[in-house]
Amino acid sequence: MILEVAILNVKVGLSVDFEKAFSEAQKIISSMNGYVSHQLKKCLEENDKYILLVNWETLEAHTEGFRGSAEYQDWKKLLHHFYEPFPIVEHYVEV
Repeated sequence: MILEVAILNVKVGLSVDFEKAFSEAQKIISSMNGYVSHQLKKCLEENDKYILLVNWETLEAHTEGFRGSAEYQDWKKLLHHFYEPFPIVEHYVEV
């Protein structure tokens, strides 16, 4: 299993709108082939900051399957305009 990790810095004052959009977007990601689970956590120390953790069966399920899909375009439209700066996404495996 692969853990995708993204720190999401949402533009100031847009957290409520982001959370509403994410509520819709999570339906997209959870329907994808190779998706296992996800968590969105809000930072206690910094307003408008989140961490997204997504478990995938394989790296390719995320990088090729999800990102290469038509559904990803809908995900982008819902969420990408909220980020400043755009998040760095990393992938982790258990050791």
